[in-house]
Parts: sequence; C-alpha cells; structure tokens
Amino acid sequence: MSIQILQYEFLGPIPLDEWGPPMEKLVFLILSKDQDKFNILYIGDCEKTDDKSFFAQHQDFKCWVQKSGSEKSLYLAILPMFESNQDQRQNVCNKILSRYKPPCNSGNAPKTEPEYAVRKSEKTNLEPQKISCLCCGSEMKAEQTLEKSTVYRCTSCGLSDTKLNC
Repeated sequence: MSIQILQYEFLGPIPLDEWGPPMEKLVFLILSKDQDKFNILYIGDCEKTDDKSFFAQHQDFKCWVQKSGSEKSLYLAILPMFESNQDQRQNVCNKILSRYKPPCNSGNAPKTEPEYAVRKSEKTNLEPQKISCLCCGSEMKAEQTLEKSTVYRCTSCGLSDTKLNC
C-alpha cells in the first residue's frame, strides 16, 4: 500500500505500533486515521535508527496522541531516500510543511520570505499632482510615493488610485 503526498510516493500507512527498526535515510509522516481518510500530524526525517522506541520517545509524541485521540489512531508512512543527504530530506519536508501545515510541526515550519521589495522613490522633491476623484469629484491627496508611482486617496469617499510618476 502507498500514499501520495505532493509528487512523493510514501510507503504505508501502517499502524505506528506495528513499526519495527531499522530505519535509514528517509522522510516519515505521522498520520491519524479519521474514518476513511488520513490527516498529516507531523513530518520528519531520519538519518538512521535501530531504536524500537524511536517514535514513542520523540519530543512531539504527546502532540501526535493528543491530535489523533489515541495511540491506536497513529499511522506511519515512509519515503525511502537511500542516496540522500540531510539537505535533500529537509527540502522534501519543507515542501510538505508549507503545503499541509501539520499541527505538530508548528515549531519548525519553514520561514518564507517575500520575493519582492517595495522601494520608496529617491526623488523627494516631486510635486504631487492635483487629481480629482472619479467617484465624487473631490480632491485626492498623495498618500504614498513609490519609486515609479504615487498612490492617491480621495479625502471625501476614500477611493484610491495609482498614477505613474513622469
């Protein structure tokens, strides 16, 4: 049996209490079964373990049990990545974390930075244009001057407009 998460084919899920060592170089999912569907509670990776109590001693085990309702509702799915390094496994984890936001991974969610920056205009001596509101005809005041445009807001109705700086 297998389960597909994004483009990755995970083996399982199997009941967590049926798991047995060893595990080496893989990404794992902790799932809870809710009737006919599985919910992702946690995603992690493992370099190598022979410890039978690997999951029971995991720092987030209590969260898994709390979110699933009981230990009997916990399931395991694995994605073997035998030729991988830590960065490659973490990359898979980050993709799944950002898409599914498992509740027991809240402390290690990837930080996403915006891919853009708003820059203010270096030309501070620009005289803002006098613009009439298209809605009510009142005067619009310059609210913010950016590098290539100015944002105007109507003093009466609140309508905003953006004009290119020439």
